[in-house]
Amino acid sequence: MSRRFLAACCFRRGALLVALLQSVAPESLAQEVRPASHSDPQTMAWMQGTPPDSSKLVRHKDLSFYRFPQSRWAFSHLRELMPTKRVWRGAGPVTSLASRLDRGIDAVSFTPVNGDAAMTWAQMLAATYADAALVLHRGQVVYEGYFGASSAHTPHISFSMTKSYYGTVAAMLLEEGLLDETRLVSHYIPQLKDSGFGDATVRQILDMTTAIDYSEDYTDPDAHVFDFARAGGIFPPGDYAGPEGFYAYVATLSKKGDHGEAFSYRSVNTEVLGWLIARVTGENAVDVIQQRIWARLGAEEDAYMLIDSLGTGWAAGGLNATLRDHGRFGEMIRRGGQWNGQQIVPATVIDDIRRGGSPEKFAKAGYKTLAGASYRNQWWIHHNPNGAFSARGVHGQTIYIDPTAEMVIVRLASHPKAANANYDDVSLPAYQAVADFLSNS
Repeated sequence: MSRRFLAACCFRRGALLVALLQSVAPESLAQEVRPASHSDPQTMAWMQGTPPDSSKLVRHKDLSFYRFPQSRWAFSHLRELMPTKRVWRGAGPVTSLASRLDRGIDAVSFTPVNGDAAMTWAQMLAATYADAALVLHRGQVVYEGYFGASSAHTPHISFSMTKSYYGTVAAMLLEEGLLDETRLVSHYIPQLKDSGFGDATVRQILDMTTAIDYSEDYTDPDAHVFDFARAGGIFPPGDYAGPEGFYAYVATLSKKGDHGEAFSYRSVNTEVLGWLIARVTGENAVDVIQQRIWARLGAEEDAYMLIDSLGTGWAAGGLNATLRDHGRFGEMIRRGGQWNGQQIVPATVIDDIRRGGSPEKFAKAGYKTLAGASYRNQWWIHHNPNGAFSARGVHGQTIYIDPTAEMVIVRLASHPKAANANYDDVSLPAYQAVADFLSNS
């Protein structure tokens, strides 16, 4: 199918796209955006009853799963609404997490960026529509909270935190020589030779410095991200006429500019990365994540990956997992890849992530809340005095690792606005305040 034909299809769908945005993109919702206390999914009774009342249904086919406030229930229940692939926890014992809860953390205060009034940790969680939050200090649980539809055993959608899992595994394959960061993508995936990715290197994919004609602006009805979501079945297809599946979709994208010049956040890079992992290992990339990471963590629960109609995992954002299991992953990374008496990720890989990418290339993307940061192996490197780095996902998902404070924070959330830039001004100073609190305790 030609790109010209696909473009014509998109043009004919213009009115549908605008209507879709009004019901899908949180930033453009006409309904009132209620605060967390007034949008609690338990209080609002979404999907309660057998069967639920018709006014309380949350579904995939009508996009209500991605419409606030229904999304506050859906983000903890996506595997009930969409196809997933199991990420088995493995047969080994659960790795226990020691607990010494510190109730003082709720009262830790900070001043938001450009703010003039103090705010507490607990207030930050409410302001960011947190569904669950965990703080580990030196491997011990010092804070743990569940809100809304979440619980200790409820897998929550990770969105783009998933990218950091894939990036870590890809970096491991580089270390083993199965991937070569200087090789062109087309060397491993000939099907992408004529696409915009054909002359990009593996390193450019990993660090998102490719130049691809692709928009991820959730407020733009013409953004490519919506067709990307339809191709993979994340959104119902409507009258979408493009290719089926994540891999088929990325093969249609063209080049715009020169690779390697600037950081530009495009989720389709991670889909290519998943394809690279699958190609060099000969296995489904989800299975590689399971074997190399999940089954070695001593996780409490299985995780689940959203998949397209062909069984391909959504590498850009499909992982559903519990709060504590994300904490185990983050703590393993903080410890230089060591966990359960084994080196799960080579220390050299962790060191490479922590060094970061190019702040100069990153600055060209214009992230006002992340001045001085960089991006490396699908991780966000903050380059702050504590050497913090993080996995980040839309609607407030975070694994924030602070090596200096020996701290890991995990927050799972259902904020009505997608982009982290909408709440970094309260999130990032809150993380630093807790780091300071723990360092002085």
